Amino acid sequence: MKILVYSHDWAPSIGGTQTVTMSLARGIAASTRESDDAPELTLVTQTLAGPSQKIPDLPFSVVPRPPLKELVRLVRSADIIHLAGPALLPMLTAKFFRKKIVVHHHNYQAVCPSGTLVHNPDRSICSNHFLNGDVAECVRCQAAEISWLGAIRKTLLAYPRLWLNRQVSANVTVSDHAKKRLALPASRTIYNGTPSDAAEIPPAISRSNARPYVAFIGRLVPDKGIGVLIGAAMKLAEQDCEVDIKIIGDGPERHALEGLVRFLELRRHVSFAGFLEGEELARAVSGAIAVVIPSICEETAGLAAIEQMMRGKLVIASDIGGLSEVIGSTGLKFAPGDAVALAQRVREALEGPEMRVRMGAAARERALAMFTEQRMIAEHAKLYEEILSVPKRAEGTARLIRVPRVPFRNIRAG
Repeated sequence: MKILVYSHDWAPSIGGTQTVTMSLARGIAASTRESDDAPELTLVTQTLAGPSQKIPDLPFSVVPRPPLKELVRLVRSADIIHLAGPALLPMLTAKFFRKKIVVHHHNYQAVCPSGTLVHNPDRSICSNHFLNGDVAECVRCQAAEISWLGAIRKTLLAYPRLWLNRQVSANVTVSDHAKKRLALPASRTIYNGTPSDAAEIPPAISRSNARPYVAFIGRLVPDKGIGVLIGAAMKLAEQDCEVDIKIIGDGPERHALEGLVRFLELRRHVSFAGFLEGEELARAVSGAIAVVIPSICEETAGLAAIEQMMRGKLVIASDIGGLSEVIGSTGLKFAPGDAVALAQRVREALEGPEMRVRMGAAARERALAMFTEQRMIAEHAKLYEEILSVPKRAEGTARLIRVPRVPFRNIRAG
């Protein structure tokens, strides 16, 4: 079996899509079957600046930024094309050569020009204007962040992308929520996975000379809701609550967020640790009484939550999208964008050490049952075998311009 994996973003870029795609590619490439040799896997990307030696011990080859002729050759020689997101050019190329295509949906790009289902400029949850045929509203939404010409271009390109997604062999979604929102044919949910041998983190015990804190881990971008977390920090400071906020990560919003903390005079309560990994990250998370994920957008799943659940950590998260689905009843939830409710949840975590132990243990149990890396790899391997056993179907007849309305309540994100 020859598998071509296409991921537009790849190392050294860091993010949930890259992490999941790396785990999946490693697992599939290293897998063996009694009646078959190990699959031959090649990964194509547009962002890897150097040779694959920058990432040692890869059981597959990496082709960075191939010219069109090379991309065509790779597609033609593959049995299955696995796309980490609905990338238009490789999807079109694979469709032309009638290849079996699997699209792994880590966002909502198949049904939303921006891929976020966030309506601009008010940052509310979109009722899906694109699927409902309101093209003008899609353009206005895009134009709030980019030029009008760019907004028109992105909206127009969304039509062939949607049509192609309706023709592929399988659409893999990372939560049932994402499956419902995307509403694509041949869909199935395969949850993201993380290594199950992650060391369980014992509940943090505050030392007499150290203030307890909660931690945020992720990219510093508007949709992650760090501003809501800072608002919660202000409420906690007003209540003289002995708990701090540690923000772990980096991104384009860091300078503005640091300015907001200075303006609100919260530097004693809110600190920025920057990007951490390895032992540094483990120590920072270990010392926290809980991990906070205050997203204001509809996360398709929430890999950060899955990773902390696997470690037995209490997660405090927005009750929204696939993030809420992943956590289930094993974490503390609050309405997205509600800083007051988040502050209350942080107080509950601070004042309930026994609750932290109980819910952390339940979170790890749920993660071991649903979100292991081994399960994710096995379910994809099974999907590939199923797809290869099905004869190539006739060309699809999906409509390009007008599609049925998808009812969805327009909930404000904060």
